[in-house]
Amino acid sequence: MIFIETISSNLLSIPLMFFILGIVAGVIRSDLSIPESIGNYLTIYLMLSIGFKGGATIAEANSVDNNMWILISLSLILGFIQPYIGHILLQITTKIDIPTSAAIAAHYGSISVVTFITASAFLKSNQIEYAGYMVAIMALMEAPAILSGLHIAHRYAPSSFTNTNSASSHPMHKIFTNGAIVLLLGSFIIGWQGGAGGMEKMEGFIVAPFQGMLSLFLLDMGLTVAKELGYLRKFTIPLFLFGIYMPLIGAAIGLSVSMLLNLDLGTGMLFMTLCASASYIAVPAVMRHALPQAKAALYIPISLAITFPFNIIIGIPLYYAVASRFLG
Repeated sequence: MIFIETISSNLLSIPLMFFILGIVAGVIRSDLSIPESIGNYLTIYLMLSIGFKGGATIAEANSVDNNMWILISLSLILGFIQPYIGHILLQITTKIDIPTSAAIAAHYGSISVVTFITASAFLKSNQIEYAGYMVAIMALMEAPAILSGLHIAHRYAPSSFTNTNSASSHPMHKIFTNGAIVLLLGSFIIGWQGGAGGMEKMEGFIVAPFQGMLSLFLLDMGLTVAKELGYLRKFTIPLFLFGIYMPLIGAAIGLSVSMLLNLDLGTGMLFMTLCASASYIAVPAVMRHALPQAKAALYIPISLAITFPFNIIIGIPLYYAVASRFLG
């Protein structure tokens, strides 16, 4: 029953209703739109806010959880491993080419910052605390999966790369200088240094407006998802199902690690969400350059139009219900 109650509550949350409104507006071909400049501002705001609050939380705790370094290490390992799991499943269940399979698999070892932010807002609305260092773990989980995806393509289809330099140096530079990663980690460090005093000064900017900014951002995301729905006609049933069961596999792995480390409910649920999410910003940007033979019409919609809505609408309350059972 906890899952039914939680999903009902989540569906009625204001930010999620704006997300659904965006999808509906896109499907009925409304002229509703969010200017790109405003969308960029909302992204910057959310990254700064979640990073700063995470750093300030650690500073206020006066000590770092003993699980932090263990969880960071395991997060990096999982980021490397999950794309291989995804690639094997895709090769068994579908007939897509190696470059596209590698690109899709990389999405599912990486993370979705927006899914994380939505999950953290969900926990906050339910007055459940979580470890501030989860923000750092989120930022660090972006790169390993991209490395694995490139390795898969290089090993099984070396001709997929345009040349050696574009497959090695340039993509890696894009990973480690990605604006979202830089802002998240930078804000996290600033919040950590500022502590309670810094949080008090920034509260009017990053706390009170957060729900409104998230609602507007998810409205924009709903409009974006609606634009990708047309590509789903090209999907086979096994490929569509991959976008559903792969996050569930990731969540199960995240739950196992959370139980092993005896994480609290909020931290464990967020880690499950990170393991279950799929990137649709950083990974596509790298794959488009490093793997030009991979089909963007497949790897972008599967993460953005299938997994992202699934996680936002069903996944988050499901992961919370499961975490409540095993970690609560």
